[in-house]
Amino acid sequence: YVSKQMLQFGLCGAGIVESIGEGVTSVKPGDKVLMFPVPECRECSSCLHPKGNFFIPPTGLMLDGTSRFTCRGRKIYHLYGTSTFTEYTVVHEIAVGKIDDGAPMDRVCIISCGVPTGFGAVFNTARVTPGSTCVVFGLGGIGSAVVMACKASGASRIIGVDINEEKFPWARDLGVTDCLNPQKLEKPVQEVVVEMTGNGVDFAFEAIGLIDTMVGALESCHPSYGVCVIIGVAPSNSQLIFDPLLLLSGRILKGGAVGEYKTRDSIPKLVTDYMEKKINTDPLITHKFPFKSINKAFELFQAGHW
Repeated sequence: YVSKQMLQFGLCGAGIVESIGEGVTSVKPGDKVLMFPVPECRECSSCLHPKGNFFIPPTGLMLDGTSRFTCRGRKIYHLYGTSTFTEYTVVHEIAVGKIDDGAPMDRVCIISCGVPTGFGAVFNTARVTPGSTCVVFGLGGIGSAVVMACKASGASRIIGVDINEEKFPWARDLGVTDCLNPQKLEKPVQEVVVEMTGNGVDFAFEAIGLIDTMVGALESCHPSYGVCVIIGVAPSNSQLIFDPLLLLSGRILKGGAVGEYKTRDSIPKLVTDYMEKKINTDPLITHKFPFKSINKAFELFQAGHW
């Protein structure tokens, strides 16, 4: 089906179903939906497992590599099967979830990926506990969602790490208690974090996607019970290399896609929570642009203004 609406990000967003293909039963024209870069087929081994959410496509079904667009006779390939930087797009039924009819599209679009990725890393993957200490590497959209969730979980101290100090006031408003710029420290940031907390944090989150910061997040953890959650996506063919003794003492290294939420079953419920004012994700939206100003949005993003 085709959805049209002003969207957030190129791989996730919100839209309105314009039409449906043969056999589609879970949505109908006029429905508001979220689009998911990680579909939920409800049939593969991952979807059927109580804890699984990373869809494993059967042979012959490629959500990203399959072209459903052409322009002047040439194929245009999808980004993660959604391609939301378009006015109209075509997606698989298993990659969308119906949401409340009254949901504001320009607000809930971030709940399709960024918000659940951050929230789920805290609530589902790490299971942050009241009174705990946390460090968040990267204070962008996902890192900020992590901060909000850590605060909601009752963390007593949340250390934010970023090289862009323009983000620090905003991060403090969301719940960060201490801000660190690695470029202005005399020693590696993980050593500073360990010194600040005594023996390391209870929970560390990497929301950047760099090998160095992933290792730094792991080394920031308490050696006996610290949990490190990798959220950022590293460059293709990267190798994560660290001293295995870091894990021998009891540290735990974890990962999880889209916060371990089953996308179609669980994420639309977050929109309902937003509508019922149980959660407020509005602070994560710093700018709004019409589609014609998308290049301006990228310029601000690259300049570090959000």
